[in-house]
Order: sequence, then C-alpha cells, then structure tokens
Amino acid sequence: MQVIVSRRHTDVPEALRVMAEEKIGRLGRFVDGLDTAEVHFWEHKNPRIADKEVCEVTIEGHGHHVRCKVQAADGFQAVDKAYEKLEHQLHKLKTKLNRRNHGHPKAHKKSDGLGAVAVVVEEQPAEVDAEEHIPQIVKSKRFAIHPMSADEAAERMELMGHGFFFFTNIETSRAAVVYKREDGNVGLIDEAD
Repeated sequence: MQVIVSRRHTDVPEALRVMAEEKIGRLGRFVDGLDTAEVHFWEHKNPRIADKEVCEVTIEGHGHHVRCKVQAADGFQAVDKAYEKLEHQLHKLKTKLNRRNHGHPKAHKKSDGLGAVAVVVEEQPAEVDAEEHIPQIVKSKRFAIHPMSADEAAERMELMGHGFFFFTNIETSRAAVVYKREDGNVGLIDEAD
C-alpha cells in the first residue's frame, strides 16, 4: 500500500513520517485491494486544547473508503490512536465482506464495488470578520454517487467516520441521505416524488 504523508502548518519530523508510513502501511493486510493511504497532520492553535496534534488518515482502494481523525498530545500518539481505530474499522469491513462472499444469511446483494470516490477537494482558510460573522463555505468536495441500499450506505458512513452519507437509493433510484441520530440509531432521508 502506498502511504502519502502530508502536513498543514506544522512540522513532521522524519522519525514520525517513517513511523506513520510503516504503521499505516501494515493496515493493508486486512482487506485485499487497499492501495493508497493518505496521512495528514495538522495542529490546533488554541492553547486550551491539550491534544493539539491531529492526524487524519484516509485509506482507499478496490471500491472501499475508510477514514479516521484522531487527536493526541504528539504526532506519535496520534498515529498509534489512528492505527487502533482503523484496525477496528478494517476488521469490521473484512467481516462484512466475508459474510457477503460466503453466503451468510444476513448478507446484502453483492455490489459492483463502486463507492463514493472523492474527485476534487478545495479548502480555503476561513476569514472571520470581527464585527459580523457570516458562515462561509470553506471546503467543498465532489464525488461520484453510485446506487446502493440504505443499509450499505449506513455501513459506509460508519466506516468513513462521518455523521451522514449522501447516496443514490438503489430501491427508489433517487437521492437519499443516511445520518446518525442522537439516540445512536441511523435515520434515512429520501427524496420525495
């Protein structure tokens, strides 16, 4: 698996870069076809935040997309936390794939392996006016949307670590969103006729 380490407004020592490449690279053994991993470091500037170092990891390949974001006191601890979190997510993904491929009774229809693939990511620093703060769009993403069931969309939302997931509902052929509810369950918003 190819591991790309990047940073924003912080230094990444050589030892941390090597550790991140080795440790995150080992995660490729869980699921076949994972070919790229992006490890991105940045730092909170707020002095009241104890865990300033942030590590975001995105692993993609073979139609799968797994993501996590962790904070720690230093970059080495952040990589360790990210490894543990991703190991758990990839274990869940492998179990799901094994059930699907071996005819487990709870298995869903086998998908065509297509998932939401990020195409363009644009990020701009937010400028805050002291007198009046009007929310602005500071990050935008474009991705291909592929038909899938609501259950599969909920699983992908969980694997990506997001609070929602936008998809095309295979049953209705319309745009839909699954989202995490405060009670721990998942909600579905489906486009009306």
